[in-house]
Amino acid sequence: MAQGWGITLPGCPAVVSMSTLGLIGSGHIGSTLARLAVAAGLDVVLSNSRGPETLTDLVAELGPGARAATPAEAAAAGDWVVVTVPLKNYRQVPVAPLAGKVVLDTNNYYPERDGHIAELDSEETTTSELLRRHLPDAKVVKAFNNIFFAHLAALARPSGAPDRSALPIAGDDPEAKEAATRLLDLLGFDAVDAGRLADSWRFQRDTPAYVVPYAKNPQGLGISMDDPGASADAATLRAALAAARRG
Repeated sequence: MAQGWGITLPGCPAVVSMSTLGLIGSGHIGSTLARLAVAAGLDVVLSNSRGPETLTDLVAELGPGARAATPAEAAAAGDWVVVTVPLKNYRQVPVAPLAGKVVLDTNNYYPERDGHIAELDSEETTTSELLRRHLPDAKVVKAFNNIFFAHLAALARPSGAPDRSALPIAGDDPEAKEAATRLLDLLGFDAVDAGRLADSWRFQRDTPAYVVPYAKNPQGLGISMDDPGASADAATLRAALAAARRG
C-alpha cells in the first residue's frame, strides 16, 4: 500500500503521496467518494456494471486524476477498493484481483430491491459478512453505508475542524481498519470503530446510526431529499451505535 497520507480539503495543503482509490460501482455513493478522493489528491479508478464508456462524463468532471475501467481493473489498481453495488449483485464483484486488498463495503439490504435473503432476514449474518464470504482472501471493512450521499459530500471537513463528522467502521483485520481510518481521514471524516464485521449490524439500515445522526431534519429513520445535513461527532455516533437493537 502506498505511504504518505494527507488531505486537500479547503484550507488544508496537500501532503499526500499519490495513492489510488478503486471503485466497484459508481452510483450516488461511489461518485461522491470519487469527488472527495480527487479533492484529497488521490487517483481514482471508477467502474460499474455497464462498462467504462458509460462513465465518460463523470471522468471528465473529475479531471486527470480519474479514469474509467472494468471492475477487475479497478480492483487491481486500488490501494483501497470500495464495493458500492446493490447487494443483490455482490456475487458479481471480481474475486481474484481483490485478494489481499482492503475492501470497503457500503452495501445495505433492501429486500424490495435485492429480494429476500434468508440469512439476513433471520439476522444470522450481516451484509458485509456475505461479501467477505464471497471474497475470502480480501480484508473487508464495513464503511460509508450509513450516510446519505448528499450528506457525505456536504459534511467532509479537514482534520481537527470543530464540526468534523465521524463515520463508523467494522472489520476483523486490525491493519485493514487502520487503512480504512486513514482513508476516512483523507476524505474528511473521523472514524469510530464499531467492532468486528459481525457487529456491523449496529449501523445497518433502520438502526439509530443509519442516516439519522447526519440529518438536520430527521423524519423517523429517514430524511427528506432537501435536508442540508448536520455534523455528527464521534460521541454522537457512539451513542447511536449503543442504542441499536436487533429484531
